[in-house]
Amino acid sequence: MSLNTKIIYGTAWKKEQTTGLVVKAVLNGFRAIDMIQPVNRSTIVGAALLELQEKHNIKREDIFLQTKYTPIGGQDRTKPLPYNPSDSVPNQILASIQKSLSNLHTTYLDSYLLHSPLPTIGQTLEAWKILMQLQDEGKVRLIGVSNTYDVRVLAALQKVRKVQVVQNRWYEGNEWDQAVVGYCKENGIMYQSFWTLSGSPSLLTHPALLTLAKNSNMTEPQAVYKLAQLEGIIPLSGTTDETHMRQDVAVEKLSFASDDVEGQLSTVRDFISG
Repeated sequence: MSLNTKIIYGTAWKKEQTTGLVVKAVLNGFRAIDMIQPVNRSTIVGAALLELQEKHNIKREDIFLQTKYTPIGGQDRTKPLPYNPSDSVPNQILASIQKSLSNLHTTYLDSYLLHSPLPTIGQTLEAWKILMQLQDEGKVRLIGVSNTYDVRVLAALQKVRKVQVVQNRWYEGNEWDQAVVGYCKENGIMYQSFWTLSGSPSLLTHPALLTLAKNSNMTEPQAVYKLAQLEGIIPLSGTTDETHMRQDVAVEKLSFASDDVEGQLSTVRDFISG
């Protein structure tokens, strides 16, 4: 399946709570799940998928599953590694995805990302070609990168095969990643954001956004997520609160309502663009 939802549930840092929270997220409307290897072993999400299928008749094909190959520099070496770190990067990726497929009880992933560029563009391209191979074999539907803030890296990958997904921090600390967001819009690349709320306290309290939220009967977080979606961005939500889960999923069908919607939106967009 392709991603037909405008919000993704992020499992980062949830540790032993992951299984229960993924089940709750899906039961509250999420249909896309994002994972990272260092802190969220796919076995935990796999247990949630089995529970959803066996107890709630929500099948694997109803869920968009996305995970990543994390280079050794991003791995927690105190935990079991998904590959032998002495192997070549291509073999690490092949071992890593096989582990993910097994633990998630599936034959394919909807999206597979490089968790970050490798130290050199040559190494990043070498890894990219393995993702291409996995896509050609049908083990992966979409391929992309995360934590990639240099448009030149994306352009280099694009020359070999289209980048389909970019997942980056979208927050005030990097001026809302304007160059990469623009590149993704121009090239039809799905842009996913994390740190969307926690990284942008000034956006959450901006007077124009507060006005939009109040007049539209939205919470401030809902207004930020709606703004992101209007900009063509798919935000990740990592909430552990079921009420917030339902509110986050509901954003897709909400609309801003105000006497001066365009004016308020323009003000907020000017704030983001600096």
